[in-house]
Amino acid sequence: MTQTPKRLPLPVRRQMNLTDAAYSRLRELNDSYHLGNNYCLVVLLENLDELVGKDKLDAAYQAFMDEYGVSSEKKA
Repeated sequence: MTQTPKRLPLPVRRQMNLTDAAYSRLRELNDSYHLGNNYCLVVLLENLDELVGKDKLDAAYQAFMDEYGVSSEKKA
């Protein structure tokens, strides 16, 4: 007897804007793991602390802010 795979409900729907490079990388992850863009993002964000050291994450955010500044928009 085979079990039907569980599906993780994704109740929060938001439109997101990505750079071409970020979208391309997301598509590569989708192609590698066959999860779809939404699930790839869920895996990355829910496991971010396990995947990336805090120092590396802080450095990536700082480099981004140094180049582009801090957004004045605040979204929930």
